[in-house]
Amino acid sequence: MARYRLYGWRQTGSMAIEAALAEAGVDHDFIPVSRATDETRGETFTRINPRQQLPALVLPDGTVVTEGPAILAHIGDAFPGTGLVPPGGSSARATLDRWTAFFHANVYEAMLRELRPATYTDDPAGATAVASAATAYVKRHFEIFEGQLGPGPYLFGERLSSFDIYLWMLCHWVDRDWLAATCPGITRLCDAASARPALAEVLRRHFG
Repeated sequence: MARYRLYGWRQTGSMAIEAALAEAGVDHDFIPVSRATDETRGETFTRINPRQQLPALVLPDGTVVTEGPAILAHIGDAFPGTGLVPPGGSSARATLDRWTAFFHANVYEAMLRELRPATYTDDPAGATAVASAATAYVKRHFEIFEGQLGPGPYLFGERLSSFDIYLWMLCHWVDRDWLAATCPGITRLCDAASARPALAEVLRRHFG
């Protein structure tokens, strides 16, 4: 029987997808695509995702889904019993989609600029400034959401959502001392998510 196939690598966007699949109890095959050896730029993976970016999820029917938010939405919709996403058309779903898009479009992309600043400028001398500006941009958006987060620990109170998983991943790529001092609500969310057995195991695989 065909299974889900997740293409990923340690400390990449596949971390959130692994966590969502684990929370949903979905059996899948994990196919490592090395960032260390630029395997993402190889012919095999480029056929799967011409963007040459992780993660990519191949559905049992062969459909390829890329972009973290789209993959998370699919998992939640395909396995509604998990409660990872609210019903389509609801106010809660609009809220989840809003904040997932907010972090994907702003924070995730800015983190890439922090990590590989030289690829975002034609002037090698400007790479340091690109990284510095990206760090400030990341922090600004964390602080915006901190001001909007309710009592928590998660976006919807006690119920974990796919958004919380996505933010949990991003929390491990930002300065944790700064996060704890500046964003106590987000820190609480991250800690609550990390205490869940399925997510703790994913975290161990990526950072252990």
